[in-house]
Amino acid sequence: MIAQEQPLKETLESLCLMLERELSSAICSVMLANDTGTHLEFIAGDRLPAAFRSAIQRILISANNGACGSAAYQGATVICANIAEDERWRGYHGVSKQAGLASCWSSPVYGGEGQLVGTIAVYYPKPSTPGSADTVRIEKAAGLMALAVERFQVRSSLEESEQRYRSLFTHHPDAVFTLDEAGCFVTANATCASLTGYSVEEMLGKPFTFFIAEQDVTRVEAYIETALQGGIDRYELTLKDRAGRLHQLDIIHLPMVVHNTVQGVHAIAQEVTAARQQESRLRILERSVEASVNGIVIADAGQPDLPIVYANKAFTLITGYRQEEIIGKNCRLLQGPGSDPAVIQRIRACINEQKDVNVTICNYRKDGTLFWNDLYIAPVRDQDDQVTHFVGVQQDISEHKAYEARLAHNASHDDLTRLPNRTFFEEMLLKQFSRLGKDKKRLAVLFVDLDDFKPINDNLGHAVGDQVLVEVARRLINAVRPEDTVARMGGDEFVILQTAINDESDVVDLVERLLPMLARPYRIESQELYLTASIGIAMSQPDTLQPQTLIQQADMAMYKAKQQGRNAYEWFTHAFTDTVSERMVLRNDLQEAIEREEFALHYQPLMNREGKLAGVEALLRWEHPDKGFISPARFIPLAETTGQIIPISEWALQRACQDMQSLAQQGLGKIRVAVNLSPLQFQRSNFLATLRQTLLTTGLPAEQLSLELTEGILTDNAEGAIDTLHALRSMHIGVSIDDFGTGYSSLSYLKDLPISTVKIDRSFINELTNSYDDAAIVQGIISMAHHLGLKVVAEGVETEEQYQRLLGYQCDIFQGYLLAKPMPLEALETFIAHLSP
Repeated sequence: MIAQEQPLKETLESLCLMLERELSSAICSVMLANDTGTHLEFIAGDRLPAAFRSAIQRILISANNGACGSAAYQGATVICANIAEDERWRGYHGVSKQAGLASCWSSPVYGGEGQLVGTIAVYYPKPSTPGSADTVRIEKAAGLMALAVERFQVRSSLEESEQRYRSLFTHHPDAVFTLDEAGCFVTANATCASLTGYSVEEMLGKPFTFFIAEQDVTRVEAYIETALQGGIDRYELTLKDRAGRLHQLDIIHLPMVVHNTVQGVHAIAQEVTAARQQESRLRILERSVEASVNGIVIADAGQPDLPIVYANKAFTLITGYRQEEIIGKNCRLLQGPGSDPAVIQRIRACINEQKDVNVTICNYRKDGTLFWNDLYIAPVRDQDDQVTHFVGVQQDISEHKAYEARLAHNASHDDLTRLPNRTFFEEMLLKQFSRLGKDKKRLAVLFVDLDDFKPINDNLGHAVGDQVLVEVARRLINAVRPEDTVARMGGDEFVILQTAINDESDVVDLVERLLPMLARPYRIESQELYLTASIGIAMSQPDTLQPQTLIQQADMAMYKAKQQGRNAYEWFTHAFTDTVSERMVLRNDLQEAIEREEFALHYQPLMNREGKLAGVEALLRWEHPDKGFISPARFIPLAETTGQIIPISEWALQRACQDMQSLAQQGLGKIRVAVNLSPLQFQRSNFLATLRQTLLTTGLPAEQLSLELTEGILTDNAEGAIDTLHALRSMHIGVSIDDFGTGYSSLSYLKDLPISTVKIDRSFINELTNSYDDAAIVQGIISMAHHLGLKVVAEGVETEEQYQRLLGYQCDIFQGYLLAKPMPLEALETFIAHLSP
């Protein structure tokens, strides 16, 4: 089969059967390493049970990951004499036992160049280890496997190479063709047909000269002969197609060499008609340059110091220089004291690198007056791609720059106080922050917020409030040093940037002057107003990475000052941000988990009094790729606060319904699933519509779904909640009240609620056998629920004593680690299968 190049899977299946014939009672399998060498993928071993094959379809190459994963990782044969007791089979014990597999020997298989090809494994129904004869047979099979895989890979590589060549030939945008020794077409791609107007079939066998003008025949035949002699020629040719249209072609002839003998000509023909037309248009455009309103100057790149060889009329009008005064000079004559050295250096660098450059530079006219020049410089290349000249295009934008300056000032300053605004302040902060490493000084940000300013606006009007803000700005400016910056952030918030600070006392001196200064009366329109301010302070530290964080830190410190009674100042400490930062990181992680669907559902069985499965509860699990398992008690309350619980809950509901349908399709029965419902999700106006759509798309019968609600859902909008519960009952969806007994509203609403089940909170079950009070509460809840026609579920059953006590209390359904732990869907399938009679 290897020699006849039979399909790889069939060959490897036959290899497994061959080895099984030689090893009595054995079942063999083959796994291949993926392209990246990270995983093994199952390819052969159809005698293994389907469930086991499904479980090992793709496994990670790592230490202690079964026999095959470990063998591939260690590069040596791994003998698992007893799978049931082997820790390397953790996670596969159940499916191995179900498949009747007790031992496994796995050997890595390597190719001729030492690369990992895969593994070959032998399974036995009883614990066993290989003998020397077994090892020899397995090694021979491994050699055949390596040969089969490598032959397959070589064949695939050849096919891929041929396909690549054919793809290049077929899809090349230029005309690609070959000629035989007589100059006749042997092959031609589709572009040849589109250029000539003849189909490829019509072209094959015809001489190349059939498609060109008679006057070009002799010249082209000479080019063909040169290629047949082993040479290369490139030339241009005008071709008339079948419809009479002219095409200008740039053609390359290459010798086609086979076994060191030229057996024809390879040719590539690129149509350059458009390019030649473009060149003609460029010549016309050059003649139009003189009429341009922009100044245009051309410098000779081949001469030292790039002398000017041409300047149009607009250039002389803008600069005031006559043409005879500038021809032969360098353009630097337009530069002066106001020209930015960095911009000049950029121009020189781009000229040296022969690149385009566009800058705005301050230049000077002949009379000494300055103008702002929007200058664009570009190299001009000849047909050999050599730069022969540089073209400069200039535009006088002095009026535009003046207008921009006015706009920039307005954009960076507050209209009312004329202080810098937030944008300007942040730019200044960044600029000063970048200098910290040079002079080893520190800087401070002071966040100033007026106390009780809102009543002034509300009672006296915004006009009075605006005058107060103007006066506050004046006092702040008078209090700081000239090198410090005062800005208005908005409303009644101001910030101060202190630079070149030696120690904290410099800041304290300023703050202790500011507070009484700002507290002095404000006389506005014969009224005397009194205000104070709260100030937060943040100073740069060696570990401060982002200067903007100083503003946030000062802001937090300011709020702390307000909490201390106002008219005070407070220093920032990292304790303010620890909690906020942790919640922010977790919120971002949650959003990524939602987008990547990193969540999973585990199912905890609910058992009835007869020990039979009454249903399962879907429990949300989140394993962060870097941080590992994150408790629901940590992320669910945050998701409730941020609203992220909505997509999480909708995903959990959808997945739970799909999983129950999967169990039914496997013949494991119609399992009822309980899904916890977020209050936010329950209270949304489209909740019922979304629920109906979920049942419709998954196909799960409504009778198999139960929703678990906390009694807190009833406290905000009891009437609306009861209406929704009635709608759920009409849909035949069960409803359970979760954590029953932990709230205060349960008894008053319980008699009116259209529910089917109550779940006793685990806090009562924990102390059931130790606390008379808890036992009485549990017994009372069960009795009351039964009198109301409700079933009772006890959650958190962890001891046999608790279980027996609850049985005596006539509890209906039990849930807890004593009976079954939460488990993934695959484990649930095994659990249900073992429960079946």
